[in-house]
Amino acid sequence: MAFQVSPGVQVKEIDLTNVVPAVSSTTGAFAGQFQWGPVDEVITVSDAKGLVDNFYQPANTDAGAEDFYSAEAFLKYGSSLRVVRINSTGLNNANASSGTALLKNNDEYVSTYQDGSQNGTVGNWIAKHAGSLGNSLKVSVCASSDAYFNDAVTTLSGQESVGQTTISVNDSSGMFVRDIVKFAGHNTEYRVTSIPDGTSIVVEAIGQPAGTGLTATVASGANVDRYWEFYNSFDKAPAKSGTATSAGGSDDELHIVISDEDGLFSGVQNTILETYGFVSLATDSKDSQGQSNYYKNVIARESEYVYWSGHSTDLLTSANEERTHLTSATTAFGRPSAVINVSLGGGVDGRVPTAGEKHGAYTDHFGDAETIDVSFLIVGSTRTDDGSGNSQDILADHNTIVNNIIQIAENRKDCMVIASPRRASVVGVSSESTQSSNVIADFASVTSSSYAVLDSGWVYSYDRYNDKYCYVPANGHTSGIMARSDLLRDPWFSPAGFSRGQYLGITKLAFNPSQSSRDDLYRARINPVCTFAGQGTVLFGDKTALSSPSAFDRINVRRLFIVLEKAIATAAKSQLFEFNDAFTRAQFRAAVEPFLRDVKNRRGLVDFSVLCDETNNTDTVIDRNEFVCSIFVKPARSINFITLNFVAARSGVDFEEIYSAV
Repeated sequence: MAFQVSPGVQVKEIDLTNVVPAVSSTTGAFAGQFQWGPVDEVITVSDAKGLVDNFYQPANTDAGAEDFYSAEAFLKYGSSLRVVRINSTGLNNANASSGTALLKNNDEYVSTYQDGSQNGTVGNWIAKHAGSLGNSLKVSVCASSDAYFNDAVTTLSGQESVGQTTISVNDSSGMFVRDIVKFAGHNTEYRVTSIPDGTSIVVEAIGQPAGTGLTATVASGANVDRYWEFYNSFDKAPAKSGTATSAGGSDDELHIVISDEDGLFSGVQNTILETYGFVSLATDSKDSQGQSNYYKNVIARESEYVYWSGHSTDLLTSANEERTHLTSATTAFGRPSAVINVSLGGGVDGRVPTAGEKHGAYTDHFGDAETIDVSFLIVGSTRTDDGSGNSQDILADHNTIVNNIIQIAENRKDCMVIASPRRASVVGVSSESTQSSNVIADFASVTSSSYAVLDSGWVYSYDRYNDKYCYVPANGHTSGIMARSDLLRDPWFSPAGFSRGQYLGITKLAFNPSQSSRDDLYRARINPVCTFAGQGTVLFGDKTALSSPSAFDRINVRRLFIVLEKAIATAAKSQLFEFNDAFTRAQFRAAVEPFLRDVKNRRGLVDFSVLCDETNNTDTVIDRNEFVCSIFVKPARSINFITLNFVAARSGVDFEEIYSAV
């Protein structure tokens, strides 16, 4: 302690309350192919709604359903999931120029696109996420009162009668498809559906059956008033903000609408997805809450569908110009009289990931135990691309993917890999013996590891988004069952059987192994997934993928040690840079022993012992700046085999006399 040089009272606190902390054991990790969402970024979701909000619905393909429903299957059991969308070959974002561009996530937007330097490739707008869904997006920018509304934009060149849809006008150049028009003499609004030439427009009455024309006769020479198609979404036309007025700047306001032009997001064409009213062209504009009201910042902050990628030259003189309210006083913002409509194109979904791309996603995002905490690495489907855009389901890729992910778990030592056989091994195969042989062959070359769990199943479930049934690998469910077992009891309880091993939300199994097949599978370290009449579908085994006989060939034992090692290692960090003396060792034992006693009381251990004193912390160990604690545990074992002996005895026999004979 510091020495005092004059009289006084010094108060200090010494914290001796170190304990072993609780650690997470229920968080899953999954990398797969999705239709929408950030690429190469870990997103945490907690339920099926969150999965759809971030990654949209599954594509109407087998590959799309396999990945989506593998992820969703885990979420059925009440745990959180860290999801990565794989950067597969050919993946592109839709954009205003229909150019070839992949914008993976917000970090890449900030570093590469935010300054407008990619405008030459992608134009003024780019879809927020990659994929063909972005081709359905349209961005409409209204930057003036004339763009918002034009009265008497033209006149009729002849009388048009009730029911007429093609209307002759003197000049159609001031109108656009989907504009709203009104004719002098009656108040019905009409949508412009096409503009065949410079002297005619085709309309249909709004609020009437499709194709309905004029609801009243319109006289020749009648004025035609034109409205922006989205004018009803805003109170008034864009003009000058209060900040611009105070600074003496020019008119700066914009209205922006993001719509679903092709209906891929909403199911209805031209549905409004987002509106941004009275945003500003000035970089220094603020809204009433003090946030930036600069339109590109507002879009970047709030839009779920698009990013700004450059100014239209109708608004500013260059794609990346920055202009304040003050500078706009001398160089005014552009105020085009026409609406700026941009339909995005060029979005591509990309191919099914290759084995290397899938392995890379797991390695890059889940490879480091210190930066991201996960408990299960869910393999999902092992379908891959053959290099020419065709999906394939081959043994070599299956083994490559599973073995590489097992290597990640072996390196981390705090999570487990959950894998299923190939689809081709069980789906559409009519012979049970062939299915059993195929599944065993699928896992024959898989790495022996206590950090992996292999199941036998593909499950048949309803795809509610595409209104059909589909097969999905069972590993999402299997890992979910393990997570739910943690929530219901503890990680060291076996997840198998009728108490905790029930699969949820499936219709049938592609392969429902009989007793003889289950025997073969279990000898090959594969856990059968079985349906029993009246009892549901259950995980009917709790083996790890370890091939040698050991306590660690059981899921509950491996998961017990993961929890013990993870929790105690976390507590041990507080001993770093302390003195290796009797006090520190006693303090550490005082933290570890109550934790192990609690685990024992919760049926995880039969017994334990903690050795941390001068016998294993010798002078030599201390001189090497090391600290050693040896923790001995006897793990509890799950019951895998039950023998029931029913013995018939003569009436006059005492049962105690025949116990030894049984």
